Amino acid sequence: MDKITKIDDISFGDFSATSRAVLLFLHQRFGFALWMVTRREGDDWIVLHSEDHGYNVMPGTIFQWASSFCSEMIQGHGPCIAPQSDLIPAYKLAEIGQLVKIKAYVGYPLLRADGSLFGTLCGIDPQPQSASLVEEQDLVELLAKMLGTVLQLELNAAKAAREAERLQMEALTDPLTQLYNRRAWNRLLNAEEERCRRYGNPATVMVIDLDGLKAENDSKGHAAGDLLLQRTAQILRQVARQVDVVARLGGDEFGIIGVECGLIDASETLLKRTKTALDNANIQASVGIAARSHKTGLKQAWEKADQLMYEDKRSRYAIPLSKVASHQRSLVNTTCLD
Repeated sequence: MDKITKIDDISFGDFSATSRAVLLFLHQRFGFALWMVTRREGDDWIVLHSEDHGYNVMPGTIFQWASSFCSEMIQGHGPCIAPQSDLIPAYKLAEIGQLVKIKAYVGYPLLRADGSLFGTLCGIDPQPQSASLVEEQDLVELLAKMLGTVLQLELNAAKAAREAERLQMEALTDPLTQLYNRRAWNRLLNAEEERCRRYGNPATVMVIDLDGLKAENDSKGHAAGDLLLQRTAQILRQVARQVDVVARLGGDEFGIIGVECGLIDASETLLKRTKTALDNANIQASVGIAARSHKTGLKQAWEKADQLMYEDKRSRYAIPLSKVASHQRSLVNTTCLD
């Protein structure tokens, strides 16, 4: 994409375009070497958009939240505007200041409608700035609040779009379990990945594989096997949230996409809740779970979860490595289907 040098060249149709316009305006108004719109997610501080003129910080860059000036600002340890940031003890001692030269800082929180922190609008410069910069606090705060409003409108629209996708996918359901089938799973996985990249959302993928379906079919007949699949589907619906995606991926394998569920505690809670529910129903299954990485994506999280599921199975059963490898190849070859 060609670099935009005039605000007039930018449309204000969405959060991304508005962010770019705000960052360009701030650079032209104050001349800082770097302006950013960021997302805070757990320990990660993710750059969603940047106007960079010397720090070489591109969108998608991930820093440690705890090391940032913004973390100190949010905790109330430093002001939103610091024309000479090394005069502020918290900023002077912040780890990021030891890694790159920062002598001036501006930062404001971007909040969701419920008041929780989404990220920040911030700028840094390697040179101290005039003390008069603090007089611009109202302007920068106004821009941050405007961005927060646009963001919330778009998050609401994204939620509505997600619900519409689910309605469209209702035709792509497994007739036995009434869960999404593999084709719907692939489409919804791709759609959720797009939202993750756009907003820095977390997400988790869990794979569940029944251990006793073949034995159930052989000993009690296929009607009993079908009932086992239906019971499993019902349990997975109960442990998943309404916003999550639950699908039958094929045969005796199921999957859950935990939407905006990526923190370690949230993933562990989902895993524990699922295993407990299956154990209580006397259903034996192997389970693997993996959180999406901002550096890779949901497809890789799915592959990792599938691998962990087979490691779980191999720890309890004698599964030949050749069968595991064959299953992994099958997974890779079908993840891009529409």
